[in-house]
Formats: sequence, structure tokens, C-alpha cells
Amino acid sequence: MAKQQMILVVEDDPAIALIVSEALRTEASRISVVGTIAARDAALAEALPDLLITDVILPDGDGLETLPPHLVAAGVPIIVLSAQNTLDTAIRAADKGSHDYLPKPFDLGELIASVRSALHRQRGEPGGSGASPADYPSHGLIGRAAAMQAVYRTIARLASNDLAVLILGESGTGKELAARAIHDTGIRRAGPFVAINMAAIPRDLIEAELFGHEKGAFTGALTRKAGRFEQAAGGTLFLDEIGDMPVEAQTRLLRVLQSNEYNRVGGRDLLRANVRVVAATHRDIAKMVHSGQFREDLYYRLNVIPIALPPLRERRSDIAALVEHFVREGAVAGLPLRSFAPGAIAQLERHGWPGNVRELANVVQRLTLLGRDITISASDVIQILGQEHHSLSAEISLDTQVENTITQWVSAKLGSGTHSEELQGALTMIVDRAIITTVLRHCRGNQLAAARIMGINRNTLRRRIGDLGLTGRPSDD
Repeated sequence: MAKQQMILVVEDDPAIALIVSEALRTEASRISVVGTIAARDAALAEALPDLLITDVILPDGDGLETLPPHLVAAGVPIIVLSAQNTLDTAIRAADKGSHDYLPKPFDLGELIASVRSALHRQRGEPGGSGASPADYPSHGLIGRAAAMQAVYRTIARLASNDLAVLILGESGTGKELAARAIHDTGIRRAGPFVAINMAAIPRDLIEAELFGHEKGAFTGALTRKAGRFEQAAGGTLFLDEIGDMPVEAQTRLLRVLQSNEYNRVGGRDLLRANVRVVAATHRDIAKMVHSGQFREDLYYRLNVIPIALPPLRERRSDIAALVEHFVREGAVAGLPLRSFAPGAIAQLERHGWPGNVRELANVVQRLTLLGRDITISASDVIQILGQEHHSLSAEISLDTQVENTITQWVSAKLGSGTHSEELQGALTMIVDRAIITTVLRHCRGNQLAAARIMGINRNTLRRRIGDLGLTGRPSDD
């Protein structure tokens, strides 16, 4: 029972230590609190606790790297608390066999739930894989926003298993970076990482690309070719933009995921699939399942562990850290090393970022290349972004336009008995203009892509653009 168990808390911040110990008072019969590694080791020398809760950065060293081997070997559950809210910290915690990793500031309810789970865990489980933190690269996933912390924790929990993963997120949010992080920190990291973009493969060649083909299997098949499943053997196969995969090809992929066996196109030899599958899409795939555009059974095969990458507009607090990363990355590639003034960062934080992190990276590269001074100013940012940097203001402006239109209509027509069609027409024009402008911006001016998103004919879109007096970059590419 919980009343018979003991928790050791290693935390050098007295306020946090007090809050944790008070919150867990009813979860164990004894809670000991220490603030240093030396005090922790002294307590562990007397007796092993039923649960260890530890900070990472302590006055006399790293709370993770100095964990006594006998503690890990004994299977004592470990909950890691850390203000170093990075993917590497989450991976290090998982590598040490931790039960959970909670970034500071943490939710007390979540901590209590984690503690209860840990105290019910069977003892004697093995520790981590024994890899060194130096084995883990930075992965390119940067940010301390709460949504990114959820991503880090999920990736860390995937390190010791081979489950399929479905990464969801808008274009430019870093889906391939997340897939590579899953591979690089997982049990298959010694194997290859093979990526294929399903949207870039012609429909009639998808099966040959995935499963390979024999010589003479079809016109142009001059030699035998290994498919991506074969190339990724022992490693990870990343199926990017899985939402663009034709339904007929989905059926073949499902059979392979169910049986772990496949044939090359035109071949009879049965090959064994030995890969971890990570898929990704920017589409609303659950909605596609409902509409019959994506197989439900394949969706559930891929969506074992979902990871949702947040758009940049929902984690603006990470922009400064991302800018610093891209500046350093650009310097390695030969771009000038510059700094960004606080005003410049503020301007970047106001931008809507329809292209997400990828767009930010491009903007930082342009600013560092074209900037005239060693410090990038707010005016430099405004000049690069142009009118687009006012996208947040434009959203507020839409509300203002609607309110002003209604106010003007009411003032002019009050008591006149005029029907509401005039108001409806004015509001429709405002909203249509906002929708078309926003979709075109997301599609980089590609009218064909914008028309598909809006579910209308391209000529209808062109005509509506003319009716609304919009200007843009007409493009059919």
C-alpha cells in the first residue's frame, strides 16, 4: 500500500521541494527531501527508496549523469523534473530508465498521477540502453513551449520500442525532423533512415518505389531494384505525406504492415519487412477516413502513437531560440554571423508564419545575408516581411471591418425597412476577401492549389479574385 512506501526527492530549490513534498504527503508513508547529489548518495547508501524524484541541474553536478548504477539496476522508478526543457533532456531521462519526465513548470496533478503510477510499478525492471548523451544529436527540434514538451516526452518514450508513429502537422512544422529524432534516439538508430514523399511519386510507380521491382516487371524496368522497405531494413521507413497516397496503394501497404511480408513488383520471392514505420501528413487524415479517402484500417495501423507538431503561431515564445539556432546554422554554411535586436524579435513574433518554422528559417537566412549592420533591427525585419508581417493585425482588422460594416448599415437603414440582403452581401465580400487572401498566402500564390483547398474550380477562383479586386501572384504550378 502507498502508506508503506518511501519517496526520495532531490531538489535544490526549497520552494519547489516544499510544494512537491506537501503535494505527495498522502502518497507515501515517508518523503525525504535533499538538495545535493552528495546528500542523495548518502540517503541511498542507507536504503533504496520506492521512488526517486530528481532535478537535473544540482549544485554539485548533473542529477541524471550521476545516478548510482545500483539504483538503476534495482529498477527504482525515477521521475525527472527539469527546467532544461529540451528533447535531449527527455531522451537522457528515458535512457536512464526514468518512469517519467516532467518539464518545469509542471502541473501538480500530473506529478501526482505519475507518482501513483510509478509506485504501482513492479520493481526489478532493467535500466536504460547504456548509450551516452553524446550519442544524441540536437535533432533540430527546438523550443520550450508546452506543446513541444509534449512532443519531446512522446519521442523519449518511443526510444525503447518499435511502435508505428503518425506525425501530424502543417507544412513546415518539422515533421521529418521529428521522424529523424525518433529514429536517432530509438532502438533502430544503427540502421538506415529512409524517407519517401508519397505526394511526389506518380500513382503507377508507388508500389515499385515502396516494394521494389524485378527486371522486366514493367516498361523501363531494365534491372532489379530494391524498394524503400528493402533499403530501410533494420532501420526506419519514413512515409511522408501519407495522406496523398492513392487508395489502391493503401491496400498493398496495409497488407505489408499486417503480415510484415511483401513481394517485389513482378517477383515471387517473399521478403520480410524489417522496419519501423513512421508516417506523416499535413492533412486532416481522420476527416479523410470519414469521407472514404483514406482506409480506416490503415489509419489505425499507422496511428499507434500520434504526435501533433504545433504550428509556429501557437509557440511564438520559441521564436527567439529558433532564430539563434538558424543564425548559428547559417554561419556554419558561410553566412555572416549577426545578432537580432529585441525589436527585431518582437516583429518576428507578430508575424503569422503560414509557412511555420521553414518560413522562419528562410527569413532569418535572408536577413543575415542582406543585413547591412551586424545587428538586425526591427526595420530590417519589416522590410523583409513586407506587408505580410501585419498578418496578425489583419486578423483583428477583419473583425473591425465586419463591425464597421454592420454599424454603417444599421445607421443608414435603421427604421427604413430595408431587407438584410445588403448587409449579407457586404459581409460576404469581406469574408470572401479574407478567406481567398489567406489561402493564397498559404499556397504561395498557387491558384490551382488554393482552388483545390477551397473545393472550387480554378476559373471560379480567378473570377472571384477579379470581382473582389484582389491582386496576387497567379500561378498554375
